[in-house]
Amino acid sequence: MAPADRRAFLIVMDSVGCGGAPDAAAYGDAGSNTLGHIALACAEGRADQGRSGPLRMPNLDALGLGAAITLSSGLVAPGLGANPQGLWGAAEEVSRGKDTPSGHWELAGVPVPWDWTYFPDTVPAFPPDLTALVCQLAGTEGILGNCHASGMPIIARHFAEHQRTGWPICYTSADSVFQIAAHEESFGLDRLLTLCSDLAPHLHAMRVGRVIARPFIGTADNFRRTANRHDYAIAPPAPTLLDWVAEAGRTTHAVGKIGDIFSMRGIGHLWKGQNDADLFDHLDRLAVEAEPGSLTFANFVEFDSLYGHPRDVAGYARALEWFDASAGRFLSRLRPGDLAIFTADHGNDPTWTGTEHTRERVPVLCAGAGRGSLGLCAFTDVAASVAAHLGVPGQGSGKSFL
Repeated sequence: MAPADRRAFLIVMDSVGCGGAPDAAAYGDAGSNTLGHIALACAEGRADQGRSGPLRMPNLDALGLGAAITLSSGLVAPGLGANPQGLWGAAEEVSRGKDTPSGHWELAGVPVPWDWTYFPDTVPAFPPDLTALVCQLAGTEGILGNCHASGMPIIARHFAEHQRTGWPICYTSADSVFQIAAHEESFGLDRLLTLCSDLAPHLHAMRVGRVIARPFIGTADNFRRTANRHDYAIAPPAPTLLDWVAEAGRTTHAVGKIGDIFSMRGIGHLWKGQNDADLFDHLDRLAVEAEPGSLTFANFVEFDSLYGHPRDVAGYARALEWFDASAGRFLSRLRPGDLAIFTADHGNDPTWTGTEHTRERVPVLCAGAGRGSLGLCAFTDVAASVAAHLGVPGQGSGKSFL
């Protein structure tokens, strides 16, 4: 089959790392292993809420998931011992961060060339001039939060005061982010999005990676964050895989928050949903409908947002098993000549201390590329391999493993 007729699907399982990053100690993460530790917890009966027994991921394990964990970290993950039938390996990152933009940009061929700005874990966390700018743009006399926090707890802590004062809830994390939570009805969704959009250029100039709108609805006793989250991310510093494919005249599809992460650069069609189940419906449909020569780039975020940060081991295991069953359905729909790569952008070990991402290698599992071990590779090699499969010129430093 001619390269122009081949299709590629690059699927990021957000935070599904497999341990072993050689520089993990520099991030306080030596020994972290998202997949490996979840598998151990399942085998030991410590993740039986809503599921039971060893971790079951037969479809991705058949591609080489268990083998990738062992290659990366040396851990033999219980329940993941299949003889690989796909092309498999593990990738390590060179960008100086363990955040979403760094991982995705590097998978798309562009390592981050600068140091991100991080806010200190102090109260207040933000400098006075930044706080004043937020107040000016929001039309308020102050902000709430102004600290490192997780989303749901800080909303619960400030819900009543937010409703009383109308002040936005502003917080950050160990990532290079500035997050603003506000009630969709009392504060206003459009007002929140405008605030984040207006604030983003100032923070991007400071090398803060993302301004994130975190809308929620409900009452103090029963609130939830909505699917209207929006990330205002700094633009990649160079053309990425999406640009390479688009510049070659091919169609690109982005599923999930890929549009936000890449500032819509190189993206022809964007498909979003309320949850990962909705996003997988898009992926299944694109397995049937995506054009010859096209790239589909998908992100599934709920491993990270719903289970990694809250340190919910059983929930993470349930999500992995659901995803694996969905992946089996998707794989059955691929055509001859298609390439599907399952990988991740960083780790978020739910057995680890704290609530932040963990610095880890990530699995690289390929369907439609033969069988065997590709060994340890670079994140940028993923982009080079997709470009080689599609027959489009690559512009990065990566080397194809196909």
